[in-house]
Amino acid sequence: MKKLVLITVLLGSALLAAAQKNTPKSYVDQHKDDAIRIMHQTGVPASIVLGVAMHESGCGNSKLAQNLNNQFGVKGGGGAVYYDKHNKPVKTKYKRYQSVFESFQDFARVMTERSEFRGLADKFSHFDYTGWAKGIQKRGYCS
Repeated sequence: MKKLVLITVLLGSALLAAAQKNTPKSYVDQHKDDAIRIMHQTGVPASIVLGVAMHESGCGNSKLAQNLNNQFGVKGGGGAVYYDKHNKPVKTKYKRYQSVFESFQDFARVMTERSEFRGLADKFSHFDYTGWAKGIQKRGYCS
């Protein structure tokens, strides 16, 4: 009987752990290599990519992040449909990405190509996350 209770408790703990949401550490561990790759390609610091993504998506736990790989709440792309936990369609104006990496690429594109952010890559190195953070805030990101 004790063995059965122990097995039940262990199985329940394993299922609970599998259902838990991403933590900041697990999100960074899972996506740091992609963020570093983006940094080397674009000059946008990996810490900025990860920090903004974690803030915007709740460490990847938001419905947009889970269903559309949209880590930044980007609208557009013709909208998308996903299915909720009750298998009902949810129509949204948010953009769907094929992967988290693709979402990171789009964020870096915005930071390097949009006129309000374009000069940041010239002004700040990829090591200057403080300059980048103040620069995107000053230029109106999420204000």
